Amino acid sequence: MRRHLPTFTSLLCFDASARHLNFTRAAEELNLTQSAVSRQVRNLEEFVQAELFHRIKKKLELTEEGISYAEAVSTHLNALESETLKLITNDQNDIRLNVGTFPTFGSRWLIPKLNRFTQKYPNIQLNLTTGLTAFDFTTQDVDIAIQHGDGNWPDVEIKKLIDETVVAACAPSLVDGRTGLEPKDVLDFSLLNLQTRMYAWPEWLAHQDVTIKSRITGPTFETFSMMIRAALSGLGIAIVPPMFIEDELASGRLISPFGPEIKSQRGYYLVTTAKKKKMEKVKAFSAWIDSINLTEN
Repeated sequence: MRRHLPTFTSLLCFDASARHLNFTRAAEELNLTQSAVSRQVRNLEEFVQAELFHRIKKKLELTEEGISYAEAVSTHLNALESETLKLITNDQNDIRLNVGTFPTFGSRWLIPKLNRFTQKYPNIQLNLTTGLTAFDFTTQDVDIAIQHGDGNWPDVEIKKLIDETVVAACAPSLVDGRTGLEPKDVLDFSLLNLQTRMYAWPEWLAHQDVTIKSRITGPTFETFSMMIRAALSGLGIAIVPPMFIEDELASGRLISPFGPEIKSQRGYYLVTTAKKKKMEKVKAFSAWIDSINLTEN
């Protein structure tokens, strides 16, 4: 089906004229004559059957239709330019690798190991970005991501990295020397919650066969890092993956007196798109992280 669109030249002339509000300066930008730019804009107005400029002596003012149309044209020209530059610079061989991950996984597990990757692949520039939800590869500039969940995300390539285990941890001062603690004893204390994992305590308690008679309440935090700090300060008990608190458990600043770690119903996955999966830089990162023992201390 033939597209009902004006000429590309007329759109470029209109875009430049709308930005400068002057045909002469638009002509200088486009390396055209002033009359050619004016003619192209007039042709565009005839095509869309609307007046886009008020011509007041030598001044230009956008009409209401012109303002909204200029915004739309500028948005689409910018997007087209961006995609064109990607092709020109051969984005497949771009040395920049944009990796997405969750904040605490990135800071506590991934970043301490990234020096090994940069030593092995010194020509790849690694950029790390974080988010609290699954990454959208259609709107975010991410090549590959490490995501937490059940692995059920549409339109992406998925590879499981590791099953997740969690433990109920707190500061020693919170239990004040109590011994022989059992899983049900957590209900005697304030329970710390993660904003994106409000299911954590119900799942842990159900796994421990602990029945709760009322809704779980307690302070809620945006990230694991914040919740871990709260646990360290004695604010309450946190459900957290042990790999995020290895140092704190080893030093005794946090303890897990309510039973051993349990396997959660979720895990960590390496996620990318079918197109990006073919990039050499993505292949390199995938192979590198796959070779790491994710349970190492």
